[in-house]
Amino acid sequence: MGFSPYGGFGDIMFSIVPVIIIIGFVFVFGTIIVRSIQGATQWKRNNESPVLTVGASVVTKRADVHNYHHHNSEADNMHYMSSSTKYYVTFEVTSGDRLEFEIRDTEYGMLVENDIGMLTFQGTRYLGFERNSS
Repeated sequence: MGFSPYGGFGDIMFSIVPVIIIIGFVFVFGTIIVRSIQGATQWKRNNESPVLTVGASVVTKRADVHNYHHHNSEADNMHYMSSSTKYYVTFEVTSGDRLEFEIRDTEYGMLVENDIGMLTFQGTRYLGFERNSS
């Protein structure tokens, strides 16, 4: 038997670390595959749903901002920050049900709480809101 300066510990580490790395890769790629399947399933379900236009009012709006910090370990040693924002609007339809949709930033800015009009959607996909002219 060869001499190990770490006793039996070095042999154990060379056995365990590859297993941990493989488990990590399986977890990451498994998560990616599951999310892709969920997205495709939702897309298909939306396409199979009828396009509905119903009377609705804007109940509330919210923005979900995610900040990302990047550190450059090169010579300049700079920190960079970027962000992404998703916009959501909750509508209340005439039946009293509330529906929340992710919408484009341009429409988000045009909608105001208590706006009344016609909401068009397909499944969980927002297609538009036409405000009643008063």
